[in-house]
Amino acid sequence: MNLQQRNNVHIFGTGPTTIVFAHGFGCDQNMWRFLTPVFSKNYKVIVFDLVGSGQSDLSAYDNKKYSTLHGYAADLIEILDEYADGPAILIGHSVSAMIGVLADVERPELFAAHVMVGPSPCYINSDDYVGGFSREDIESLLHSLESNYLGWSSTMAPAIMGAPGKPELGAELTNSFCNTDPEIAKQFARVTFLSDNRADIVKVQAPTLILQCSDDLIAPQCVGEYMNKVMANSTLRLINNIGHCPHLSEPEQCVIEIEEFILAFQSGQYAD
Repeated sequence: MNLQQRNNVHIFGTGPTTIVFAHGFGCDQNMWRFLTPVFSKNYKVIVFDLVGSGQSDLSAYDNKKYSTLHGYAADLIEILDEYADGPAILIGHSVSAMIGVLADVERPELFAAHVMVGPSPCYINSDDYVGGFSREDIESLLHSLESNYLGWSSTMAPAIMGAPGKPELGAELTNSFCNTDPEIAKQFARVTFLSDNRADIVKVQAPTLILQCSDDLIAPQCVGEYMNKVMANSTLRLINNIGHCPHLSEPEQCVIEIEEFILAFQSGQYAD
């Protein structure tokens, strides 16, 4: 199958280094629109839609393949093999940060670095690990989503977006959620919220920037602190933002942190 059609791949800019942007649950590549023009000035920028999202080819969706995040990671590897010029910097939002982790574990030579925006390796509290939700919380969330997806989207999308001073962003995320095929969204939500990638993140050796928001319903600060503690080559930066999508609500600060991180590791001055 044609990768460009399957994942609605678009390429902007030129440069010696490739940056790939990967969106989160219920979103699409348009969510990166405030960052891509900045980075396409000096980098080759690749944006795409996860299969089942945005303008991807819905006929490519396979329940078995995408029953785990490994299916999406396999797609990412194919995109990097086809379009990236050398090891790439992956900027992944939310679940796509973990998709990037799985792809890195499989093919580490494809990755120069990771920028993880609002990542979480596990959403469910377990022993001394705090993911932000109990198992009962997640099951209740999934039950609500599966029984009334449009109603759940209308309620949850504004809460996930946050950004109380920018209600138009909450409306945009609601529309994005509602435009996703409900059956695909239900499976993707279950795969996302029940995944546990704590054993995978410790295997990533590439320089990693963890961008965590100061007030995030989905990925609280303690999750970023945990990741920074257990990952071999990471640094944690806090964005002063209410919500889970700082690349939309605080894009300028995201650009500052990402540019500083890239400059540091490319110049050999990066230190975790």
